[in-house]
Amino acid sequence: MTFLLTCIIPGTPQQQGSKRNVGGNRFIEANRNLAPWRADAIAYLQAEWRGRGPITEPVSVDVAFDFARPASHYGTGRNAGVLKDSAPGGKVTAPDLDKLCRALGDALTQSGVLRDDALIVEWVARKQWATKPSTWLRITSAN
Repeated sequence: MTFLLTCIIPGTPQQQGSKRNVGGNRFIEANRNLAPWRADAIAYLQAEWRGRGPITEPVSVDVAFDFARPASHYGTGRNAGVLKDSAPGGKVTAPDLDKLCRALGDALTQSGVLRDDALIVEWVARKQWATKPSTWLRITSAN
């Protein structure tokens, strides 16, 4: 296994997938936060990739989509800032994991890191609660 890229993209991960009809058989992304997130993701990926040519071989992508915990996961009063025992580790609410991967795959292609996101032959993906929202990813050769 050859490590090709590791990158952290700060900010709340965004999903891609649902489209909204704007008339005249034209559709736009329903998620208005996707475009700014994708622009940031592309900038961070390009900075880490440093102008190398696109990857043209099969790859595996390991990714963690971290979402900021809501206040309800923490205690109150003198326990403010202390995580409750009942606070979940995994995020089991929207957005869907496959739609998060779709947005990241397109960002990897548009950034020039991958020639095409069809080269991703394996996804190891999770969405979880964290202190700060971000997307952590590692790309390895699948050969």
